[in-house]
Amino acid sequence: MSRGKILAIDDEQNIRHLIESEFSMEGLAVTTAGSGEEGLKLFDTEEFDVVLLDINLPKLNGVEVLKRLKQKSPDTEVIMITGHGDMELAIDSLKLQATDFITKPINDDMLEVALHRAEERIAMRRQLKAYTDNLEQIAEEKTRQLLEVENLAAVGRAASELAHTIKNIAGALKGGIYVMQRGIEDDNRDYLMRGWGMVEGNVDKIKNLAMDLL
Repeated sequence: MSRGKILAIDDEQNIRHLIESEFSMEGLAVTTAGSGEEGLKLFDTEEFDVVLLDINLPKLNGVEVLKRLKQKSPDTEVIMITGHGDMELAIDSLKLQATDFITKPINDDMLEVALHRAEERIAMRRQLKAYTDNLEQIAEEKTRQLLEVENLAAVGRAASELAHTIKNIAGALKGGIYVMQRGIEDDNRDYLMRGWGMVEGNVDKIKNLAMDLL
């Protein structure tokens, strides 16, 4: 995927400079903020795909900033930056849907791995959305064709059967997406692959349904 915009929130200037210089060399757009309040203001005016967030911020701490970021944009990936004594707070942040956490002093390799994981989650969500949008388009198109060639009574029966079938498949598809999301959140490859299999199977069902209608 093409890498998006990154917001780094840390009260230590040297950390902000390190993150900015590290990612700028890779052609990434990085914006920095020295406090939670400043970061939230930037978040209100710009869209960011990934946020690097220090847990120990003055006044408004990182966990509270994380809560507010997720309220504004649940899909934004947030990577927490922690000190060695902040493990309990780091675990709490994961429960609040943070993507990952890295410890200070920041290691370039760990930073890159955490960013890559966030990018994979973003790519997965976009792919699932594309599948869902495609399913909706197929259902709308086939319903329109039925209305053009069938009389009202036949259309009523067909639409009822079609709606029931699509509802069942959509429910199964949502189940697959849920299993995949659990796999992503728990970093569980078995869950991820199981969910992906459910998604693929139900996409095939929709395609077969569309061909039958055609």
